[in-house]
Amino acid sequence: MQTLRIPTPLRSYTDGRSEVNVSGRTIAEAMQDLTAHYPDLRPHLFNEEGNLRPFVNLFLNQEDIRSLQGLETPLKEDDRLMIIPSIAGG
Repeated sequence: MQTLRIPTPLRSYTDGRSEVNVSGRTIAEAMQDLTAHYPDLRPHLFNEEGNLRPFVNLFLNQEDIRSLQGLETPLKEDDRLMIIPSIAGG
């Protein structure tokens, strides 16, 4: 089972948990598992077409999934995922 780190702004949707266990053979499956357990997270992470929102950065073991195979990146049992929201200011 993989571990997914939840950023502070999204923890209210995971009952305050900073990390949750997810399972899947790919990142897409792990994210489906996450949103199955915490459905209120889905609109914050995915758009209406089911694509990851552009301001949501997802890292696998410190590497941005955009430089890997995106949501189709395979996972190993002990992998760690992190959601890092983009921060903008002005």
